[in-house]
Amino acid sequence: MKCKSASGVLCDRRRPLKLKGKFYRTAIRSAMLYDTECWAVKHQHVHKMGVAEMRMLRGMCGHTRKDKIENEDIRGKVGVAEIEGKMRKNRFW
Repeated sequence: MKCKSASGVLCDRRRPLKLKGKFYRTAIRSAMLYDTECWAVKHQHVHKMGVAEMRMLRGMCGHTRKDKIENEDIRGKVGVAEIEGKMRKNRFW
């Protein structure tokens, strides 16, 4: 639900990508990772979180999967690290 309320900021083409990335890191990712330290994390959880993250990042950049741009390139444009590492860091903190 947090993503839908923030779509006005994230999908606005007039805003710079770095600002969108900063907003994503502070608001959206923290909502996605809420309470992950208590989960019994399975591979499918990590995969679903990664897919959801990349869908949002591609939407922020204005790209689709048909554009065939690599995930690392999109993460580099926005300035966001992979969510799997953040889940691990959150788990072992």
